[in-house]
Amino acid sequence: MRDGWRMTPWMTTLRMVVMDPELEAFIPFLPQLDLNDPVTSRKDFAERAAAAPAPDTSNMKVEDRTVSADPDVAVRVYRPHRAQGAIVWLHGGGGVFGDLDTEHPWAARIADLSGAVVISVGYRLAPEHRFPAALDDACAVLTWAAEHADELGIDPARIAVGGHSAGANLAAAVALRARDEEGPAIRFQLLNQPGLDDRRETWSARTFTDTPWFNRDKLAAAWRHYLGSQPATPYAAPARAADLSGLPPAYIATAEFCPNRDEGIEYALRLMRAGVSVELHQWAGTFHGSQAILSAAVSQRQNAELGAALRRALAE
Repeated sequence: MRDGWRMTPWMTTLRMVVMDPELEAFIPFLPQLDLNDPVTSRKDFAERAAAAPAPDTSNMKVEDRTVSADPDVAVRVYRPHRAQGAIVWLHGGGGVFGDLDTEHPWAARIADLSGAVVISVGYRLAPEHRFPAALDDACAVLTWAAEHADELGIDPARIAVGGHSAGANLAAAVALRARDEEGPAIRFQLLNQPGLDDRRETWSARTFTDTPWFNRDKLAAAWRHYLGSQPATPYAAPARAADLSGLPPAYIATAEFCPNRDEGIEYALRLMRAGVSVELHQWAGTFHGSQAILSAAVSQRQNAELGAALRRALAE
């Protein structure tokens, strides 16, 4: 019952919920980023990311590129030896913080675990750049990857989209828009703890008010920054899409103590009902972003599964 976190009123009504003990030990040390102050949040997050150990990229080539668009989009390309396929990778951060440098350890890890070329996208952030700026950037990079497949050394028929949290939202939206506008073919969607529904009406979105790292208030702030006064469309909040048929196969992972949990599960079920092949993994005892605690056995399993799912999807 560390610091009273597990004794909040909603927790005592459930009684049987259990946080993974390895993860629970880290809760007092988690950073407290304030999404109501995006500028400070970015600075704090960047400082913490810079202090983390550098990933081992000795088995891959890492290159910064610029995708010609309006405006241009910065990307970082991770190319493992004998890479199989590629993924356009979109970082998390509520659409408010995160960049190519803060995502460097995760992008390198995805490349290492999957054997895929990872194209990490430095998309524009809210609230300075609201929807659809980030989505436009992501779509531009997907088109660039398909058009420059030979140069990148990839098969244009084996390009996936994926991301974590807000990045997974963008990946799902890219898949929808590519389907609707007959854009580049997408082989697979890798959606980790996706935030898909601005309405925040699911049980987990209503109930998880004080969960570690990410909770209902932070979720509301992220959507407020992303949308501003605009009404949400399915490209902003993919859970609003009426038709999910014809979308690429997906791997969707959710965390037990995450406000996004139920919308991710429901999206997976709706994809299945629409005839889309889906692998759904609900990770018991975890919270949003807890896979960053690499020493925990459950985090090691989560990360290995993300890499393995992508490797399987991109295999010939």
